[in-house]
Amino acid sequence: MQKSVRYNEGHALYLAFLARKEGTKRGFLSKKAAEASRWHEKWFALYQNVLFYFEGEQSGRPAGMYLLEGCSCERTPAPPRAGTGPGGARDALDKQYYFTVLFGHEGQKPLELRCEEEQDGREWTEAIHRASYADILIEREVLMQKYIHLVQIVETEKIAANQLRHQLEDQDTEIERLKSEIIALNKTKERMRPYHSNQEDEDPDIKKIKKVQSFMRGWLCRRKWKTIVQDYICSPHAESMRKRNQIVFAMVEAESEYVHQLHVLVNGFLRPLRMAASSKRPPISHDDVSSIFLNSETIMFLHEIFHQGLKARIANWPTLILADLFDILLPMLNIYQEFVRNHQYSLQVLANCKQNRDFDKLLKQYEANPACEGRMLETFLTYPMFQIPRYIITLHELLAHTPHEHVERKSLEFAKSKLEELSRVMHDEVSDTENIRKNLAIERMIVEGCDILLDTSQTFIRQGSLIQVPSVERGKLSKVRLGSLSLKKEGERQCFLFTKHFLICTRSSGGKLHLLKTGGVLSLMECTLIEEPDASDDDAKGSGQVFGHLDFKIVVEPPEAAPFTVVLLAPSRQEKAAWMSDISQCVDNIRCNGLMTIVFEENSKVTVPHMIKSDARLHKDDTDICFSKTLNSCKVPQIRYASVERLLERLTDLRFLSIDFLNTFLHTYRIFTTAAVVLGTLADIYKRPFTSIPARSLELFFATSQGSRGEHLVDGKSPRLCRKFSSPPPLAASRTSSPVRARKLSLTSPLNSRIGALDLTPSSASSSPTATHSPTASPPPHTAPAPAPAPAERAGADSCPAPTDAVELSPCRSPCTPRHMRYRQPGGQPADSAYCSVSPASAFAIATAAAGHGSPPGFNNTERTCDKEFIIRRTATNRVLNVLRHWVSKHAQDFELNNELKMNVLNLLEEVLRDPDLLPQERKATANILRALSQDDQDDVHLKLEDIIQTADCPKAECFETLSAMELAEQITLLDHVIFRSIPYEEFLGQGWMKLDKNERTPYIVRTSQHFNDMSNLVASQIMNYADISSRANAIEKWVAVADICRCLHNYNGVLEISSALNRSAIYRLKKTWAKVSKQTKALMDKLQKTVSSEGRFKNLRETLKNCNPPAVPYLGMYLTDLAFIEEGTPDFTEEGLVNFSKMRMISHIIREIRQFQQTSYRIDHQPKVTQYLLDKALVIDEETLYELSLKIEPRLPA
Repeated sequence: MQKSVRYNEGHALYLAFLARKEGTKRGFLSKKAAEASRWHEKWFALYQNVLFYFEGEQSGRPAGMYLLEGCSCERTPAPPRAGTGPGGARDALDKQYYFTVLFGHEGQKPLELRCEEEQDGREWTEAIHRASYADILIEREVLMQKYIHLVQIVETEKIAANQLRHQLEDQDTEIERLKSEIIALNKTKERMRPYHSNQEDEDPDIKKIKKVQSFMRGWLCRRKWKTIVQDYICSPHAESMRKRNQIVFAMVEAESEYVHQLHVLVNGFLRPLRMAASSKRPPISHDDVSSIFLNSETIMFLHEIFHQGLKARIANWPTLILADLFDILLPMLNIYQEFVRNHQYSLQVLANCKQNRDFDKLLKQYEANPACEGRMLETFLTYPMFQIPRYIITLHELLAHTPHEHVERKSLEFAKSKLEELSRVMHDEVSDTENIRKNLAIERMIVEGCDILLDTSQTFIRQGSLIQVPSVERGKLSKVRLGSLSLKKEGERQCFLFTKHFLICTRSSGGKLHLLKTGGVLSLMECTLIEEPDASDDDAKGSGQVFGHLDFKIVVEPPEAAPFTVVLLAPSRQEKAAWMSDISQCVDNIRCNGLMTIVFEENSKVTVPHMIKSDARLHKDDTDICFSKTLNSCKVPQIRYASVERLLERLTDLRFLSIDFLNTFLHTYRIFTTAAVVLGTLADIYKRPFTSIPARSLELFFATSQGSRGEHLVDGKSPRLCRKFSSPPPLAASRTSSPVRARKLSLTSPLNSRIGALDLTPSSASSSPTATHSPTASPPPHTAPAPAPAPAERAGADSCPAPTDAVELSPCRSPCTPRHMRYRQPGGQPADSAYCSVSPASAFAIATAAAGHGSPPGFNNTERTCDKEFIIRRTATNRVLNVLRHWVSKHAQDFELNNELKMNVLNLLEEVLRDPDLLPQERKATANILRALSQDDQDDVHLKLEDIIQTADCPKAECFETLSAMELAEQITLLDHVIFRSIPYEEFLGQGWMKLDKNERTPYIVRTSQHFNDMSNLVASQIMNYADISSRANAIEKWVAVADICRCLHNYNGVLEISSALNRSAIYRLKKTWAKVSKQTKALMDKLQKTVSSEGRFKNLRETLKNCNPPAVPYLGMYLTDLAFIEEGTPDFTEEGLVNFSKMRMISHIIREIRQFQQTSYRIDHQPKVTQYLLDKALVIDEETLYELSLKIEPRLPA
């Protein structure tokens, strides 16, 4: 008996007593013990359904008992016996009777028994069988089945009886109704009898006249109703309703696609990763899975319900009522809000998890699923962010075609307002996470992977194709290899620029990227950019002549390896200038931040991070600014909303300049300000660098650790200390200062108070890798155990008196350099006028000297204060030059279209050049900007559409049959790229292409759209010009071949031009013609159409563009749709009048992608004979005539 069962012991003893006296069967039996080979003889007594066993026949207390109800008893064969005993003993054991009692309870072992005689065993077996009540249980089961069957019959009969009763009641009602109708008919018949009697007596002619009148009345009535129906069909209301229905049908298709995307996200990623997180060696934790996929499953369930509701409405067409569905969706928007707020964090967690190789391998396995169609997890996580703007656009279109008195108009307007509130938050989050998704997409394209792209603070700047020129030691070109090397094939590289690194990759035929084994990842902290070769460098002269001054050098000086030089070749001077501007700006940011950190640590007790943190204007929301949680490339919170004044203040903040902020500002400033205001702000910063610096920041800069210095600042009362201190420029070493090789500043190593720790090189150095620096620089820290002032410092201190604070600054030029910082050449000879300013090393030596334990000889507090002011003036000058260089090199159209702006910039630059205290690198940078701004497009060798039209007047016109598919594809690509490249980026602002005056506001976008339609019409017209089927089929095959060549040339606009022509109703309906087209051509056409399909916001085309090398021609409509999403979902200004800078950032991202494809040109020769055919408007047939011609060629089949 189990120990866990409680029972009444007295009652059990009483039953055992009854079993001994009145048991059904009693006797000795052998019971098998727990050991396999031992048997114990017990005295058993069976009473009813309980089997007791005792130690002996005289025992009064049972040793145990078994409940036999539900058990079974079977005879078992004798177990095998091992041993060498006498044969008689084995025979006696074999003759014994064995049987086993099997219990129906789980976990209870069977009872194995044996007896001496077979008869006794049979009696025990039968008695146990009767005590188990097996027959009774079987009979009970049978009776229960019969009872259930009878209950079902009774229920069925009850239902049938109720149905019959209802039928009888309905029949009674019907009988009563028929009786009442019969009575009414009888009464009518009685009243009509006189009329019928008279009618029978009428003249047959009158009957005929009445029949004719009845027919005419019916005909007139039908004609009137037909006119009414036709008028309604042509009415604006009917047209509006048709458009409304089309919008709803498109919405259902889009919702179905969205639900499918959510299914892939949940079933293809979320649930498998949950299972992986529960494995023995999980590649990801459950918390990370929850962080990445927050609310994804709930959003899927929500939209499944919404989708089912939409399909139910379609079933009730044409009555389409949708407002109640949005009423169901609106209360659940808090789920979307949580998803939106978590979106950036989810991408950051995903980027961190990808650093685990096991997780990255597992994720790539999931993404290889055919259901993903080549899309990455980040893409699926972003789809919900675009769904709400899609709903807003749909509701906007629905309201445009919904009458004001419509029953659901108010509900739709309410839903639109609620969705717009959420959309504003979503747009900000999409903008903030665009950079993370871009980095992850590039990292996924690189076969070897790139861990630096998993750093969420790394900001993408630009990408493009450059040619890497082979080089040897010291950066000199190998002239031997240049003659035999095909730079186009072997040297082409796909380059990616980020705020901290520069990647150089090769692209395989499959589109995958491979980092170069040597120099594939360049840290900009270790790089020096050389834009123009030195005039004294013979090798540089030769390379400039060979490459047409399209090459530039990046000198890399790794801390633990030998320096080397990367020589890159740009396709054009315009593209070279753009690369130069971006690379130098990134290097400027890195080095400025590093130098500023050093200057602050050496001059002040306040560090740069603490100074920025203590400036609440940089991170705390105010009435005129609102910040995002995302940090930019300078580790400062990004601006979400701000006034124009605060944006201009951020642009001129000397402590930092984020490259992404600068790009966004210059792309979109014309939305909220003018070029004159921007230029005026830059001019003020140059002329009066102290007038607009917040006092708090400047106080922090001058709050040195020496008490005497602080007292001096208070007593000095300098009128210029009124604006915050900003990061100084990366100052360059003069090439003519010393033959010693230049070394750049290492921002990662600790620096002491000595100038020897500073080794300065310009961000855009004009020197070669063998550039030199001033002899004033001290040896590196490890070779200079004791601090010593620089020679120039000592000489200047001994010979020059300190200036006073009373000296007024000239408003016409930058403040002069302090006299004690002027540089004198050794031997007492005056320096050349071009290099009369102090060298950068000397300037920063003086600036950092005050932080030492002792003051350098020859400098008092007034001189040190003036030194700091000098640093601020030089920083302000360098900031103005940096912004102007970026503006002129990357936004030259602003100056081409605004001559007044161009002249003002030229005047400002000339004023800067007249400053006698200008540093050498500032003078050279100013001259480069002047040269770039003054040249009248002399370097612009790009072909223009006007030139093509003028040269298209050939004496002999070509026809379609004489032109090859390659010629057509190349010239189509050339035309498409020339037109696409000519679009100025300002036309992408404000949705001007959708306005009534679009021809005036966006003439180039309109021309691009018109050219697309003309080319599509030309393809369709050329096919329809052939009368026989075979010629038309051959024309279709040739145009499909042209489209495939366009695909190989990365002209996806041309692919869409041809595919849209082949899908026109006039062409598509020609079944006999298509039957003649080969299967290979049809399969190729399906492949091309899938590439440029608009499904999923052109997801296939976007993925293809990511994996292709420029030059390329994308489909412009894809970007215009993205811009429409942004413009419709978010206003330019908030209700408080602040600029929505998050929206500006999203617009800038799209414009940068467009300009990336505009800047790289095709190397295709212009063939006037082909372009004359492509631009011949006489060959184009209008749409209506095309369809009539199609019906004439292949008439409709009779119904």
